[in-house]
Amino acid sequence: MLTKVAETADLKPGEARVVEAGGKTLALFNVNGTYYALDNSCLHRGGPLGEGELESTIVTCPWHGWRWDVTTGANTNNPAVKVACFPVKLDGTAVFVEV
Repeated sequence: MLTKVAETADLKPGEARVVEAGGKTLALFNVNGTYYALDNSCLHRGGPLGEGELESTIVTCPWHGWRWDVTTGANTNNPAVKVACFPVKLDGTAVFVEV
C-alpha cells in the first residue's frame, strides 16, 4: 500500500523527519534528492531515528549513538543487524512510502 508522507519541499537534502504510513512510524531521509524510509525505532533501545543526525547516508540515533545506513537499514558496526527499510516513490513533488 502506497501512502503519501510528504512533499519534496518538506525535506531538504540532509534532513530527516518522522512520518506515519500504514499504521507504522517511519523515519524519512533525503540524501541529495533521493528519499529513503526506515522503521523509526532504533534496535538498541527504540530511539527515534527520524530525529537523528544524517551525515551522507548514515543516521546516528539521538539516544545512544548507534549508526545506521539509511540505504540498506544496516548497522554500521554490525551489518547483519538491520532495521526495516520501506520503498519510497516520488510522483511529481509527492513522496510516497510503500508499507
